Amino acid sequence: MAPRQKKPCYVLGVGMTKFIKPRGKVDYTELGFEAGVKAMLDAQISYDDVEQGIACYCYGDSTCGQRVFYQFGMTQIPIYNVNNNCSTGSTGLAMGRNFISSGAADCVLVVGFEKMQAGSLQSHFNDRENPLGTTYKMMATTRGVTKAPGAAQMFGNAGREYMEKYGAKPEDFAEIARINHAHSVNNPYSQFQDVYTLDQIMQSPKVHEPLTKLQCCPTSDGGAAAVLVSQEFLDARPHLKDQAILIAGQCLATDAPSLFSKSAIDLMGWDMTQHAARVAMKEAGVKPSDFAVCELHDCFSANEMILIDALGFSEPGKAHEFVRAGDITYGGKVVVNPSGGLISKGHPLGATGIAQCAELVWHLRGWANNRNVSHTKYALQHNLGLGGAAVVTVYKRADGKEAPVIDSATVGKLNKLGYNPAVEAKGFTAEQVKAVRSREKVNEWALQDTMTKVEARF
Repeated sequence: MAPRQKKPCYVLGVGMTKFIKPRGKVDYTELGFEAGVKAMLDAQISYDDVEQGIACYCYGDSTCGQRVFYQFGMTQIPIYNVNNNCSTGSTGLAMGRNFISSGAADCVLVVGFEKMQAGSLQSHFNDRENPLGTTYKMMATTRGVTKAPGAAQMFGNAGREYMEKYGAKPEDFAEIARINHAHSVNNPYSQFQDVYTLDQIMQSPKVHEPLTKLQCCPTSDGGAAAVLVSQEFLDARPHLKDQAILIAGQCLATDAPSLFSKSAIDLMGWDMTQHAARVAMKEAGVKPSDFAVCELHDCFSANEMILIDALGFSEPGKAHEFVRAGDITYGGKVVVNPSGGLISKGHPLGATGIAQCAELVWHLRGWANNRNVSHTKYALQHNLGLGGAAVVTVYKRADGKEAPVIDSATVGKLNKLGYNPAVEAKGFTAEQVKAVRSREKVNEWALQDTMTKVEARF
């Protein structure tokens, strides 16, 4: 069957909160509100322009999405609540793109948010089968079980297998974490902005060989949002074409039978990542060597190692050599996780995929001038959820050109935020909020004291 022709879908606006430690101080209503307002200000739209809403979160009761979106207005549009494990945010983006590309909508707002509990991820429904139950059983059968957090065991085991099969060393995984931590200092939204030596990372508390604490992403609270629009919507606003970023290729894939091949690497969704990457790149007409920048799902350094291989950046089994050659940072072949990645930036599950999108949009616009990657024409995003789902997305500028480098003062004059959101994490005024909320279909009861709380944080 020939592939169906899809109408173009553009990311017109993005916004996010700073990712923070999960201490219960900021509610999801504030996180989603802040991110959504910033995205609409960036896109220079109001909520009256939005025809479909998609809310992305894992931890929360049903219809948390409506609780967040009603703060923008009560326009009676469809609002969908999405939960797809750690790939929830990018699953929402894929849904939104499908709405645009099928002609079901011309403007979609996707908002991801997460208010998490401190510590490692926990299951909350212990009176029924865990969706990862078969995965855990395969791990127990093939590698045994330790007292380490379950996710660290599974991804750590994938790292062990990569060492056993291909000759990677523990310091190769530590080097991945060192680079991501080093990248984070230039990202104002990153939960952690600390630089470590390779020795410090190697000597941090052992979690599950080869992983140490500084090679594991933290749990986080945070929000991120994106405005997706059609060609017709963009054509009606020609002054915004310079900031529009085309989703040139995208694939949301689930697991293949190889998940249960008894390979620790396969158990972490290697096959679905490879499949999603191939499909997305084929649609966009690009190959791995075309990318200058990539945001990928480094929940653990071991996962980044196997993803370098699965995404095709390295030759099969040579990801550790790619790392040793310095090819995942500035001056190498592709800058991986200039945001600091999940390891430093943090991982609020529902927001992570949309935050990756925001980072790459800023790079392609030329706004990320404090962490600019030269000759960026295409950007690659990878977001993974065990259980499972992998979403790979290829982005490029609407004009097809390489990203320019724009100084922050110019960016501040170009957008309604009045500053460069790629390099500064600031708030907004009540007047700016008024500009993006629905003009008529609002009820202040839905907003409660959210605006006051957001203003207090800034």
